Amino acid sequence: MGRARVGPALQPRPVSGVPWNIAISEFVEVLLKLIRLAVPVVLLPLTVVSVHAQQGRLLVTQKGDRSLAIVDPVAGKVLTSVPEGGITGHEVIASPDGRFAYVPIYGDSGVGSPGTDGSNLVVIDIATQKVVGSVDFGHGVRPHMPIFGPRDGLLYVTTELDQSVTLIDPRTLKIIGSIPTGQAESHMLALSHDGLRGYTANVGPGTVSVLDIKARKTLKIIPISGNTQRISISNDDRWVFTADQTKPQLAVIDTATNQVKIWIPLEGLGYGSAPTPDGRWLLIAVPDRNKVAVIDLKTMQVSQSVPVCSDPQEVLVRPDGKAAYVSCTGSNEVAEIDLASWKVTRLIATGKATDGLAWAKKH
Repeated sequence: MGRARVGPALQPRPVSGVPWNIAISEFVEVLLKLIRLAVPVVLLPLTVVSVHAQQGRLLVTQKGDRSLAIVDPVAGKVLTSVPEGGITGHEVIASPDGRFAYVPIYGDSGVGSPGTDGSNLVVIDIATQKVVGSVDFGHGVRPHMPIFGPRDGLLYVTTELDQSVTLIDPRTLKIIGSIPTGQAESHMLALSHDGLRGYTANVGPGTVSVLDIKARKTLKIIPISGNTQRISISNDDRWVFTADQTKPQLAVIDTATNQVKIWIPLEGLGYGSAPTPDGRWLLIAVPDRNKVAVIDLKTMQVSQSVPVCSDPQEVLVRPDGKAAYVSCTGSNEVAEIDLASWKVTRLIATGKATDGLAWAKKH
C-alpha cells in the first residue's frame, strides 16, 4: 500500500498571516509567563500553612496559681491558664505529638521540706485547654519530673517518697512498673537519647543514681556533694551535668565511667541546665546572680553570662536552636534569649511562681 497523503484540509495554516511555527512559539512563551506568575500565588497559601504548622506552644507551670500556662511564643503572651485541680504542679512535659501536657502534682512545699505529698498526675489537652485525664499513684509520692522515653514512648516520672521512677503507659494512663533509685529525694531525671540509661539528681543525699532502663534497676550511685540540684545530659550522651548546691560549681559526669570527670566553676550556685541542639553550648541558670551562664562544651569553661530576670530556675532550648526560654520565679516571667546574639529579646509575663517549662510542637 502507498503512504497516505495529507490533504489540504490537514495542512498547518498561518494564523493572521503569521507562519504557524512562529505563532505556536509565541503562544508557548506567553503560557510559560502565565505559569511563572501563577506558581507563587498557588504556593503562598502552602507556605503560610507550613509556617503555621511549625509554630509550637510554650508550656509553663504556674506554681503560685496552681495552673499551667499555655503560651503563644510568637506573640509572646499567655493564651490561657488551665487549672490543675491540685496543689501544685512543678514540672511539665508535652506528648511527642504535641497534643497533651502531663503535669505531676507535687505538693505545697519544696524538696525535702514539710508539706503535702502529691499523689497524682494530670493530663491537659492543649487544644481544648482542659484537664482530660489523671494518673493516681495510690498514695503520696511527691511526683515531680516527667520525661518521655525516646524509644519506648513511655512516660517516666520521678516519685520521690518511693525513691523511684514510675513508668506510665500514656495511652492507657496505667502504671506499668518502676525503677528504684536507691536514694531519697530523687527530684529530677535525665534519659539518654538511646533510652538505655537514666540519671536522677538526689537532692538531699547529694548523689546521682545511674539507672538501667531495660533491666529496671540501679547500676550505681555517684557521690557529688552535700546537696545537688537538677540534671541534664549532652546530646551525644557522653556527659551528665548536675549543680553542686554547696559550692558554685557544676559537676560533669563521664557516662563511660560513671564518675565525676570535671568540675566547672560558676559565678554562683547553678540550677537548671540544657544543651543547645548543635551540642556546642550548655546553658545553666544561676539564680543568685539573675543570670544564665553559657558553657562551651569543647573547653568545659564558662564562655559568657546573660543577665535575665529574677531568680532563674529552668532553661528550655527551642527545638530549632534559635532561642532559649528561662523561667524566673522571682519576677513571674520567662526570659527569651536569642542564641545568635546571646541577648534577651523579651520578657513574657507567665504567672505567679513561674517554674517548669516544656515545648509542645504544633500538631
